[in-house]
Amino acid sequence: MPGGASRTIRVVLAEDMHMVRGALVALLNLERDIEIVADVGTGDGILPAVLEHLPDVAVVDIDLPGVDGLTAAAQVHAKRPECRTLILTGLGRPGNLRRALEAQVSGFILKDAPPSQLADAIRRVVAGERVIDPQLALDAWSARDNPLTAREAEVLRMAADGAEAPDIAAQLYLTVGTVRNYLTMVVTKLGARNRVDAIRIAREQGWL
Repeated sequence: MPGGASRTIRVVLAEDMHMVRGALVALLNLERDIEIVADVGTGDGILPAVLEHLPDVAVVDIDLPGVDGLTAAAQVHAKRPECRTLILTGLGRPGNLRRALEAQVSGFILKDAPPSQLADAIRRVVAGERVIDPQLALDAWSARDNPLTAREAEVLRMAADGAEAPDIAAQLYLTVGTVRNYLTMVVTKLGARNRVDAIRIAREQGWL
């Protein structure tokens, strides 16, 4: 801890890959001032773990089954704002960084960073700093803005999850024709070849 404080930093860790989670728990527990008080494998388990164990920091993988990491981070901020959130990502998608900042996360770093860098990031966010991987910040700065409206993004997200136009129309109380028009507009806006290509582009940019 800064200033020579000896208080142990309590951490909840969320990572869906068992081997990766186990390795991170073991490595972080080697740090004298860091203790993993709980580890979970799904996004749905993050908020309950935070409310039960009252950690200083939640270290959250961005891609989790159930609730995604950014949504979980927003939930933590709403229910226990004193708990800092540090997002781990395997891919530096600029849109994800923007979403992370909107979710009031304290840090956003790459999963392939050295363990010492992760431990340092945990200490820094506890100290009140915002920690962002420099390359991710540069990519986000140079990235183009999301051209999709909220409704277009919602329709594309549902299509990406496998829903067909009639299903999307029923869930959003739209006509099938309107849904297809949204999808056509998305393909045009993104300069995509087709719907599948539009999904790929939007995911790479972190817009889904």
